[in-house]
Formats: sequence, C-alpha cells, structure tokens
Amino acid sequence: MQRSRKEKRPFRLRTLWPILQTTFYLIVGTTLAALGYALFQVPFHIVSGGLSGIGIMISHFTGWPVGLMYWIMNVPMLALGFYYLGRWRFVVSTLIAATVFSVMVDLFGVYLPLVMSQYPVTHDLLLASLYSGVIGGIGAGLVYRAGSTFGGTAILGRVIQQRTGLPLSQVYAFTDGAIIIVAGLIFGWEVAMYGFLVLVINGLAADYTLEGPSSTRTVTIITNKPQEMVQALIVEVHRGVSYWQVTGGYTGDLRYMVMCTVYRPQVNLVKRVAAEVEPEAFVTIGVSHQALGKGFKKLA
Repeated sequence: MQRSRKEKRPFRLRTLWPILQTTFYLIVGTTLAALGYALFQVPFHIVSGGLSGIGIMISHFTGWPVGLMYWIMNVPMLALGFYYLGRWRFVVSTLIAATVFSVMVDLFGVYLPLVMSQYPVTHDLLLASLYSGVIGGIGAGLVYRAGSTFGGTAILGRVIQQRTGLPLSQVYAFTDGAIIIVAGLIFGWEVAMYGFLVLVINGLAADYTLEGPSSTRTVTIITNKPQEMVQALIVEVHRGVSYWQVTGGYTGDLRYMVMCTVYRPQVNLVKRVAAEVEPEAFVTIGVSHQALGKGFKKLA
C-alpha cells in the first residue's frame, strides 16, 4: 500500500525553527530599536542620521507622525533596493522591519506618555544619547542577525558602494554626516554632537550584538622547533595546532609558523608554554570574534 503524500513529508520542527528564530530576532530587534528611538531621540530631537533623523526634522515642522514619515520615505528606497540589491527576498524582509519599526515608533509615541508618570525618563541629553545608542544598537544587531535591515539610507549606501566602489563605512559617514549637519542647523550644534555620539554607540552595540563578545584568541608562533612547540601546546593547552614552513622576508631564513586558537583565559598558558620550548620564538596574539567547529561552538 502506497503512503499518502502527507505521510511522505512529515512535519519537522527543525525545519520550522530557523524561520521562528529569524522572525523572533526581527520582531524583538525592531521593537527595541523603536523603543530607544521613541524614548530617547524623538523627545530631544537627537538626529543620528538616516531616514529616522529626517523624520524627526520633518515632524518638527509639520507635526506629522515620525513613524509614518519613516515608512513613506522608505518606499522609494525599497524600490531602489529591489532593482539593485536583492529583488523580492530583500524587499520583503526589509519591508517587514521598516513596517514594524514605523508602527512601534508611533505606538510608543502615543502610549508611553500615558503609561509613564515621567516622560521622557531623563532630561539629560548625554544619558538620552547613551541609552538610545545602546538600546537601538542592540535592536539593530538582532535585525542584522535575522538577515534584514531597516532600509533607509542603508539601502542608498549599499547602492552607492556598488556603483562607486567606495568603502561602505565612508558612504555611511557621508550620508549620515550630512543629515546630522542639517539637523545641527535646525536644532543647534550641541544636539548635533549628541547625534554623532548616538551614531557611534549604535554601531558598537550593533556589532557586539551581531558578533558576540570576543572570547577567543588566535596565536601564531614563529619558531625553529615546530615539533616540540606543537607537542607542548597539544599536551598543555589541549587545543588543535597547525604549522607550516615560512621564509623570513629580511633574512631569507626558513622557519616554521605554528597557529593555535584558544579561549581568552588560556592565553597566558600559551605564552608560558612557548617561552619554555623556545624563549627566542616570536609570538603574536590576535583577537578572534568567534571560533566555530570542533572544540568550540558548534558550526550550524
């Protein structure tokens, strides 16, 4: 007896889990970013670039809802992204993020003053800038982890980068910097300087959320005793080691480069082992954001 088509394709939770995880990151990330923006930036007119900054300036003169302005301005940006960057997959994920962000910003703008006895929670511009950058950065990091963006000038920046070859960081500096300068002309230069502070902190917090804390280090050792060095590291540190022959650029001497990735607390042990095997060895220690695979976090 043949099994039905439904029986041939059983439901598996593991196939649904990545979708649920991505959706969770997207919703939570956009909500956090909207909270930091509505609670700390909008009341003080702190513009940190992007369409969100332009929305603050337009709302200042017109009184229109900031979230609605952000969503409307994103429409031509999404069309640009559809044509140059990723077609429907890019547009759908970015549209979801932009829509949730816009709706939550306007909801927070209406209901936060009603449910909070003191709104905004602080009148200190420095505190508002710091917390806006941290909360918004964490939210942005979660959205990036979901493989999406908030749209806006991020789309414009990527298109300019593709067309001109300029580094993306420079493109963002030009676009966001120009918006912050315009905000300085409107709201004052002190507020504009706080906007630059929010921009920097937001980027740092987003990177930290996206990549996680740096818990690993990559050690390279230039040595004349590769076998002894490798054996000592394996026995003492209990980590896999690779090595290969290298040539000195200045002397032309043949030596060996030993490489080992370890957790941060093991760095001093590696240095001690290297010094015991060959005190004249040359050791460099670099920061690694993540180590994935055998002996570390599972590669998924």
